[in-house]
Amino acid sequence: MKPITLVLAVVLVVAGCSSGTDAVGTQPAPSGTGPLPAGAKEVTNLKQQSVNTSCDPTASYRPAGALPAPGAFPSGSTMAAIYQRGRLIVGVDQNTYRFAYRDSETGQLEGFALDVAKEITKAIFGTDDPSRMQLKVLTSAQRVPAAKNGDVDLVVHTMTANCERWKDVDFSTIYYEAGQKVLVKKDSGYQGLESLSGKKVCATEGSTSLARIVNLPSVRPKPVGMQVAGWTDCLVMLQQNQVYAVSTDDTILAGLAAQDPFTEVPAQQPIAAEPYGIAMQKKSNPDLVRFVNAVLQRMRDDGTWTNIYNKWMEPLLHVPGTLPPARYRD
Repeated sequence: MKPITLVLAVVLVVAGCSSGTDAVGTQPAPSGTGPLPAGAKEVTNLKQQSVNTSCDPTASYRPAGALPAPGAFPSGSTMAAIYQRGRLIVGVDQNTYRFAYRDSETGQLEGFALDVAKEITKAIFGTDDPSRMQLKVLTSAQRVPAAKNGDVDLVVHTMTANCERWKDVDFSTIYYEAGQKVLVKKDSGYQGLESLSGKKVCATEGSTSLARIVNLPSVRPKPVGMQVAGWTDCLVMLQQNQVYAVSTDDTILAGLAAQDPFTEVPAQQPIAAEPYGIAMQKKSNPDLVRFVNAVLQRMRDDGTWTNIYNKWMEPLLHVPGTLPPARYRD
């Protein structure tokens, strides 16, 4: 697997801020050196986003029968409109190694999430032609607005389905099961969540991780959240000792750890489950959601999902992957 452009960017930033740091794997910078990433700020009071249990966020809309042939969509349906437009517009990440990232040699976005999006695109157009899928790079904070406003047809991202978000967007059935953990330096002395007490912990704006980490019920004094735009900003801040830890989905953390051998994801039970759904605009007739769920079910049944997981995520996580059984709300 080729190194990603963003890894190189991280190295260059660190090299510019500390003496004697010229490659991944060198000693970290002295405590607190270097400027904070643009937009980084401390947060201590955030509403806990995941406490709303008014719904089953993993239950979506049942497919409307068999998966239709490409292009054979009912007149007036969302899929027919996308087919007539000639492209599916997909919101994606670009800095989660192996899940959705930019290849350093080709400059193209690739990874697990991109291959899932390609399967949906192929189900609509019946072709692997890359021009049929238009990608829009989104930060964590941009995901819900982009889907809610219809700026994209789908958001295929490291996006947790929860009841709060269901108020604004619709989700597919779960297409990936992640769990929130922490990333620390190997010499940090981390002994569990209590080690985060009173310390700065980095997460992205708009993520479920940020609100959860500053509201850990058993940790006093509470951790101080450091809010940034992207996960590689968190890695830079960890390398420069501007934060003690990074906390988010194990999927993301494993990618960060792969970029810096002086970091690790300690073995521990997840702080919380992070079930990923594909987000779409909320409509009275969620036909696109039903269609996407039919594609995901086909991927469960014919082994496509497993093949994509084994290509991208198994070499990083070193554990077998399974696509959870579909749950429906109708």
